[in-house]
Amino acid sequence: MAKLKSIWKVLKHRPMSLLGFGLIGFFLSVALLAPVLAPPEAGSRDSYIIPQSGYSPDPVRPSKEHWFGTTEQQYDLYYGMVWGTRTAFSVALKVVGFSVCVGILLGGAAGFYGGWIDELLMRFTDVILAFPDIVLAVVIVAVRGPSLENVMIAVTAVSWPSYARLMRGDVMSVKERDFVAAARAIGASDARILFRHIIPNSIYPVLVVASLSMGRIVITAAALSFLGLGAPLGYADWGQLISLSRNWILGSAGNPFEYWHTVFIPGIAIFLFVLGWNLLGDAVRDILDPRQK
Repeated sequence: MAKLKSIWKVLKHRPMSLLGFGLIGFFLSVALLAPVLAPPEAGSRDSYIIPQSGYSPDPVRPSKEHWFGTTEQQYDLYYGMVWGTRTAFSVALKVVGFSVCVGILLGGAAGFYGGWIDELLMRFTDVILAFPDIVLAVVIVAVRGPSLENVMIAVTAVSWPSYARLMRGDVMSVKERDFVAAARAIGASDARILFRHIIPNSIYPVLVVASLSMGRIVITAAALSFLGLGAPLGYADWGQLISLSRNWILGSAGNPFEYWHTVFIPGIAIFLFVLGWNLLGDAVRDILDPRQK
């Protein structure tokens, strides 16, 4: 209870952080209530497949039948947006989770042992960091084949090095402190010192960066889907919904805003989702960073 009061004391003076909590809370509610807000069609084998009301290449504007309108090939935009929220959370949480775990393990080992282990792991990390993230991700997906799973693998592969370098620096600082020397003196093993004493005292900056990276991960995955390297056609994914609007960005002859919904609705969802995570990341920094107190 005292911890919650301390967190609230920090947040109540930062309205933008509260806005971040509100945005992520809204999207989380949509994701959890997806089966209620947009019930799958009877007999559908995959709830993430967007229903089609036809095969016309021209989108349909919002109406009572289709609240957000349809994309080209008549995919229901409302259904895609609701279930796409689940996809966004799934991609962000899985990629960040695996990236953080790999970064903590490799960066922790490099900082703790030093020597040739540090040199080997950090030079490999430098090689990964030498490539632009999106270019390397495109190459990995192109080699493995387009799919949402391969997108997550590719984004994870280009995301872990930043966590590893950050973790290494903090571990190198923490391992020189007195409580680590005391643990060594009583005969604690390397594994116990690393996982019981060093990593718990080095992980907070990594968690802050991870929370700030959630939005970036969604943008990168959406970019790959926009390029046709992500989920299969008709899958509820915000990046693919924008990809389906590429032919209608300029509207029709004489009416550039005729199909505004195909671009604006998924675009504003990605914008607010990323904004929410960025503001939430600032809140996490304020809560965990003792220098902010």
